[in-house]
Amino acid sequence: MANNNLIVIPTYNEAGSITRTVETIFRCEVPSLGILIVDDQSPDGTGDIADVLSVQYPGRVTVCHRNGERGLGNAYKAGFLQALAMDAEVIVQMDADGSHAPEYLPGMLDQIKRFDVVIGSRYSSGGGVDPQWGLGRRILSRVANLYSRLVLGATIRDMTGGYKCFSRYALEKIAPESLASRGYIFQVEVNHILYKLGLKVIEVPIIFRPRLTGVSKMSLGVALEGLVRVWRLRSKYGSDRRRSSNILTQRGPHEKD
Repeated sequence: MANNNLIVIPTYNEAGSITRTVETIFRCEVPSLGILIVDDQSPDGTGDIADVLSVQYPGRVTVCHRNGERGLGNAYKAGFLQALAMDAEVIVQMDADGSHAPEYLPGMLDQIKRFDVVIGSRYSSGGGVDPQWGLGRRILSRVANLYSRLVLGATIRDMTGGYKCFSRYALEKIAPESLASRGYIFQVEVNHILYKLGLKVIEVPIIFRPRLTGVSKMSLGVALEGLVRVWRLRSKYGSDRRRSSNILTQRGPHEKD
């Protein structure tokens, strides 16, 4: 069965959450929806669980057991290239830990009919993070996002967000194999080049949830590394100090012109 809408989910040590994430996605009953799990040699057995899911959902769950250097960016690049090879028309990226609520999928897939890229945004009007997030984590995320926007002159409000929906056209324009970032800064790199390519982008508000199980892989050290790498992105792509007309933000219910 062809899956025109394909969700790419990178995994590393997500044995406690991947099954629930997959089951919750399929409960949304989105037509022609498939999932590609890209496992980075998880030592906790996530890859084995993913294989079981592929048997449980034949033709709907595909597993890529990735070798080579680990990293979120590397996993997404491999997943995106495989999604294009699988002839997917719409490609969604989501976290494996349940923080990206599948309930937003129908709305994002509706928007992709009119835009090239749809970003699930925590920092647009109506968006946010769950109150269960600790204060330190909220501050870390907010600072990293504002810093990236400042250094790159970005017009996207959620530069570090990882819940995105791409048309096939957009992903081919981005050319995943050309992206340089290997870790979490991958999200910033992709978001920054969207306006450079002249793609039509819209941010839609989402509430970012706590992970289902385990501990976040985000840390102060990872964040500090990202702050340094943002300058490398600026050196590679330049900055944007003009308001980009191709980046739109969906208004919250109480936001006025």
